[in-house]
Amino acid sequence: MNGGKFMGVVVDVCQKITVLSAEQIQVIENAASVLGLAADLAHAQVTLYAQARSEHFLAIVAQAKPNTSYIAFKTNILGSTVQAGEEPLIWRTLASGTPIAGQREWALGMDALEMRVYPIQDGTGKIIAAASFETSNQEAGADGHGLLVETASMLLTMATVGKTLGHKLYRPLGTRDGIVIIDERGYIMFANSAADAIYKVLGINRVIGRRVSDRQVNMRLAQQALSTGQLMEKEFESGNMILVQRAIPIFVHSQVSRTVFIIADVTEIRKKEKELLIKSAVIQEIHHRVKNNLQTIASLLRLQSRRTKTPEVKAALRESVNRILSISVVHEFLSQQDRGFIDVAEVTKNILDLVIQNMLEPNFNIETVLNGETVILPSEQASSLALVINELIQNAIEHGFVGRKEGLIGVDIATTPESYQIDIYDDGIGLPMNFCLENTNSLGLQIVRTLIENDLGGKFRLFSRSGTHAFITIPRLMEGAKEAKEV
Repeated sequence: MNGGKFMGVVVDVCQKITVLSAEQIQVIENAASVLGLAADLAHAQVTLYAQARSEHFLAIVAQAKPNTSYIAFKTNILGSTVQAGEEPLIWRTLASGTPIAGQREWALGMDALEMRVYPIQDGTGKIIAAASFETSNQEAGADGHGLLVETASMLLTMATVGKTLGHKLYRPLGTRDGIVIIDERGYIMFANSAADAIYKVLGINRVIGRRVSDRQVNMRLAQQALSTGQLMEKEFESGNMILVQRAIPIFVHSQVSRTVFIIADVTEIRKKEKELLIKSAVIQEIHHRVKNNLQTIASLLRLQSRRTKTPEVKAALRESVNRILSISVVHEFLSQQDRGFIDVAEVTKNILDLVIQNMLEPNFNIETVLNGETVILPSEQASSLALVINELIQNAIEHGFVGRKEGLIGVDIATTPESYQIDIYDDGIGLPMNFCLENTNSLGLQIVRTLIENDLGGKFRLFSRSGTHAFITIPRLMEGAKEAKEV
């Protein structure tokens, strides 16, 4: 669940099943905005409880599992209620307003959980919720666990006043992130094994007890965050390593009380990103060369067409030129971007221009109309569809306006929950009497049917209605197809 949706669920749950006011719900929402980071810091599942509408029940209003630790036990469901007697530590914290630590058997036959519960206050100092940090006894026995949970609870408390809202540096941690906790004087209180491993590569065997101002430690970013109270992030190279440092100051009573310093080795990630950029550039260059080669072939066919005196051969060569150029349009788009997806409307517009330029008689006036929604297809399907659109526009120009000096060709693109629909139409003379698509000898229409049914898994029909309509239906479940808003 993404952040925006999660926050919406938290507000909805609070409104429906708790007695909290709008201002108090905002406090809960603020705390929930950093719940993922708090869970990762504490290596614990974090659950926020508030008083339910029913007097002897508690409501679960927010919950986050850590990325940094495996939580095996079954979780309560967000938005559910539990009897107060089943959660005595939560109930006592809500009643007393003091942090409480203890153990709780989560299910019959399972080991007891370590629980540390902290109160959450609103702007007036009233206790409105409790944050429960729940983890296994093994995790709870690890060095520095209590300090990490305490730091995470301080982060939640700071968040309740809105100091953390919307900032990307409060994003959750990764499994390989190094975590360093620094006190208000700049001394390192804790470093996890990932941080120790990174600093050993940098030539420092132990960082706990050192000051961030120590030259060897190289924590200038943490030093700046401590002195300015500002969130900071920086990427830098050290030897063969590429490291990302993130410093998060935690305030208590408007003073920096602690700083969470996160260091991550992103060397392999950046190496992979560089490889992908190189591959992307190579692929774009290939598409560019394919486009150029196709245009060269089209030029050769045009030369051949000018030399021949047979009308049938001229027409066949002209059709072949348009087919080749319709494919080159797709490669031209692919050569200009780093994604393998094509906007159907953009390709259609270019093909309309190409076909009209190559096939219309000089004294014929054509009007073109392109309407509809944006549909994005993978390059392979886009190439097939480009050929289809080319054939149908060619067909309309060749057969739709016999005996006329003007006409209209339009393309409508629409979507339904199940399919993409493309209607290519003209205001010409319509289909011949007794026309049957299945029995036609037209090479162009045979190409169209084969591509739509076999390559695109769609359906195709031709019918007359104030001209001719070629109606294409492509299933939306086609692998890789996307709407523009998802790209």
